[in-house]
Amino acid sequence: MKKTKKEKKRLFVISTMIVVLLVVLVKSVANDWTEIMDNSHKIDQLNEEYNNLMAEEEKLQSDVTKLQDSDYIARYAKEKYLYSQEGDTIIRMDED
Repeated sequence: MKKTKKEKKRLFVISTMIVVLLVVLVKSVANDWTEIMDNSHKIDQLNEEYNNLMAEEEKLQSDVTKLQDSDYIARYAKEKYLYSQEGDTIIRMDED
């Protein structure tokens, strides 16, 4: 069973094509895998940012609700800006 020159050449060409095809496929899979991993990290970052924004929105909604109450606004102005009504005594204590 000696192989002729044509058979050897054909076998070499087929083997070379298979190797090239495998290299291209492995490279393609590796590129896709790195892209998938990058996207996974981006998704994690965006989910964290989304959760932070949702928490901030809840805080702001709470502030809006509080600021619609006139008693809260009066108390806030007294505490924050030292606003006083007639007859009020203000004692300011600085924290060191």
